[in-house]
Amino acid sequence: MSFVPDLSDFLGEWRVSRSIDDRLTGQPGRFEGRAVFRPEGRGLRYREEGLLYLGEGPGMTAVRDYLWREAAGRIVVDHGDGRPFHDFDPADPVARHVCAPDDYRVRYDFSDWPDWRAAWSVTGPRKTYDLVSRYSRMG
Repeated sequence: MSFVPDLSDFLGEWRVSRSIDDRLTGQPGRFEGRAVFRPEGRGLRYREEGLLYLGEGPGMTAVRDYLWREAAGRIVVDHGDGRPFHDFDPADPVARHVCAPDDYRVRYDFSDWPDWRAAWSVTGPRKTYDLVSRYSRMG
């Protein structure tokens, strides 16, 4: 049985390593950085900062913000401005987000906790890529 996290298990700092396989452009990418989950309101503020490399180009600063919270036994992930993004059951951590005309699907894997990963598959006319983010606790 895999580890089933509570929201509080994510608190703290994480090292993030992400690979991107852009099948639309054929351009690989990667991200190296840090994510922090901090208490905010009834949930956690997720902030990610690091360097994004696309193809052979130089690294670019990249930042993401999300709000994570618990609701009805699920973990709800909203964009940093509060717009809905996706939610998942920690015991069966798969989710989908439709941003027409593109379709986003994610599978979280907590089986190597405290290391964990999020594997995204995005398809559509504007975006077609696979993205895998690997998290490991810092400190």
